[in-house]
Amino acid sequence: MSDTTEKLECLIIGSGPAGYTAAIYAARADMKPVLYTGMEPGGQLTTTTEVDNFPGYPEGIDGPTMMVQLQQQAERFGTQVRIGMATAVDFSKEIGGYHKVTIDDSKVIEAKTVIISTGASAKYLGLPSEEKLKGGGVSACAVCDGFFYRGQEVAIVGAGDTAAEEATYLAKICSKVTMLVRKSEMRASKAMQHRVNNTPNIEVLYNTEVDEVLGENVVEGIRMVNNQTGEKKEIAVTGLFVAIGHKPNTDIFKGQLDMDETGYLITKPDSTHTNINGVFAAGDVQDSHYRQAITAAGTGCMAALDAERYLSSLN
Repeated sequence: MSDTTEKLECLIIGSGPAGYTAAIYAARADMKPVLYTGMEPGGQLTTTTEVDNFPGYPEGIDGPTMMVQLQQQAERFGTQVRIGMATAVDFSKEIGGYHKVTIDDSKVIEAKTVIISTGASAKYLGLPSEEKLKGGGVSACAVCDGFFYRGQEVAIVGAGDTAAEEATYLAKICSKVTMLVRKSEMRASKAMQHRVNNTPNIEVLYNTEVDEVLGENVVEGIRMVNNQTGEKKEIAVTGLFVAIGHKPNTDIFKGQLDMDETGYLITKPDSTHTNINGVFAAGDVQDSHYRQAITAAGTGCMAALDAERYLSSLN
């Protein structure tokens, strides 16, 4: 397989804000980075219509355009951006050793440093009507998109701390928030439950699930079903927020990199270093808390700087 093996100073896996920011810094440091985009070039922001909270865009920008611009900036400094997905890894335990990453089950890359920015995928309900209206009123991030629904009625699905936190956030800017909980009680902490129950414009419906998202091009309402009685009911809302969790894209790293119980990569305090020398993690793949484009970009910068210092230490 020697004819399909390539040696690099820096390999970046993933093409969201973390990956492209890491590429910009790595390229400017003359690390000659190669970035593989993964299954979803541009990451989750390519499914977001408007980005209003990223600094430097006073009029806002749509997600796909922003990611194209980040790619162009990375390429301007010499980053090679390639379409492809990492399908296997073999990380060296030796300081200064080459890490092997297989792309699309065929090409092997050997790199002294690897920056992992594969992100985390939001979990959705799996309804065809939900899929159709993603970006048209269906969102998995209230902090990102709630602003567009100020003064309007919205619904949120979920029962954990994240759902409760996002429901109270939405209640500050929306006229009413209907919270759908699948079981007869919430999983959120008691403190978060009290916060929800003490917010007057949040209505919690237990044993309730979304049967269908209504609307052709934008969300116009939802049809709900009581999973105990089978009774269905429609309400008019302009936004549906799904807060049932995220799944970090870390399956291929299991058994080699330290993870928490839900699969997020664990980095050393105040750094992007993983438990393997020369392997770094940035963005949502190691951040279960903030999950914002700006924080992902920040850790992408950190990962490139950490990788540069690691390479310098080898010399």
